[in-house]
Amino acid sequence: MIESSKYARVDVLKVNNSLTNSDEYSAINHQLEQFVNKWDLVGASFCIAYKGRIIYAHSFGMANKEEGIAMQPYHIMRVASVSKLITATAVMKLVEEGKLRLDDKVFGPNGILNDPKFLNYKDNRVELITVHNLLNHSGGWTPRWGDHLFIKDVIARELNKDLPLEVDDYIVFALSKRLHFQPGTHSSYSNIGFVILQRVIEKASGKDYERFVKDEIFEPLNIFDAHLANNWDSLRYDNEVRYYEVPEAEKVLAFDGSKQSVLKSRGGNDVRALGAAGGWVISPISLTRFAMAVDGRNDFPDILSKQSVEAMKETFNGKFQPLGWRWVKDDGTLWRSGSMAGTSALVVSRPDGYTLTFTSNQSHWKGARFPYVVDRFFLRIFDKYIKAIPHHNLLGVEKGKY
Repeated sequence: MIESSKYARVDVLKVNNSLTNSDEYSAINHQLEQFVNKWDLVGASFCIAYKGRIIYAHSFGMANKEEGIAMQPYHIMRVASVSKLITATAVMKLVEEGKLRLDDKVFGPNGILNDPKFLNYKDNRVELITVHNLLNHSGGWTPRWGDHLFIKDVIARELNKDLPLEVDDYIVFALSKRLHFQPGTHSSYSNIGFVILQRVIEKASGKDYERFVKDEIFEPLNIFDAHLANNWDSLRYDNEVRYYEVPEAEKVLAFDGSKQSVLKSRGGNDVRALGAAGGWVISPISLTRFAMAVDGRNDFPDILSKQSVEAMKETFNGKFQPLGWRWVKDDGTLWRSGSMAGTSALVVSRPDGYTLTFTSNQSHWKGARFPYVVDRFFLRIFDKYIKAIPHHNLLGVEKGKY
């Protein structure tokens, strides 16, 4: 366990746009503001760290248009599939504690999830699925018939259940169908695998998933503004942004079967059920600090052992997805994106010591491709503008703290 005393207790609310409004930040501010305006984003936050220190945090646009609240770096927001990096870290923590092994079988009479409701599976190959398979998307599911987490009406009908569904309902439904491929043979990106990992973490730790992550990952890092999302717009946390979609977005029926007509980002999608796969809410400052704690660099102490960090990067010569990360590039760059209705996010950890974070409270018409647009923009402005950012420590923490 990493001692929390190594990590500064950060008052995130003190990190606002005024810290980077001076002339020395004008060039980078102009570039980022132009980008936000060009892509018609309601609001966006950028956080940049260098060798373990936050050197830039600035937001543009609105956190809440209706109430006239400008976006600030301390605002928290959904980060969609960046949540998978958080979940993978939690799994590796349990491995280090000896409560899990990556080769543990998940299903079957001798599996981790051997509750009776999970034993009525259609395809016996599910007994081959390991924790590692779920982490690297090789569990046997593809999006061929749609993403399990976004076909709630189909699942409710087939299981003869009323909405809203429970997390276990999504798992039971997945087990009621044949797998799309033999587990462990290749990767196919899948949300359901990480939803299953939520239950694996709970079974192995004896704690609620959110509680375990907060106790074992975030609190040791002195991060206290991370939570699992609520679905309803009215249940946003303190300092949580409001979510927006493209102007032409159509309303859908609410996740809970109440027949309300709402936007997907405000009660249409069951974001809470996504949980371990895509349900975390966090500030860009805390997200950046978390990313630096799992990147394996020496400038910010990792929350995991070197062995665990390296295991998360392994792609077996590109045949499989890494664990939690989306891509591990040939030069050592670590890359994690997240996209869903009302949300777009990106975390990039570079081998030269820079960590770049982008979060937005609006989904773009480019969908899951938009973080790649952000990444190309970062690369385009990196040498001239990002490297020119003053290296002041915006968090103002004492020497020796992170």
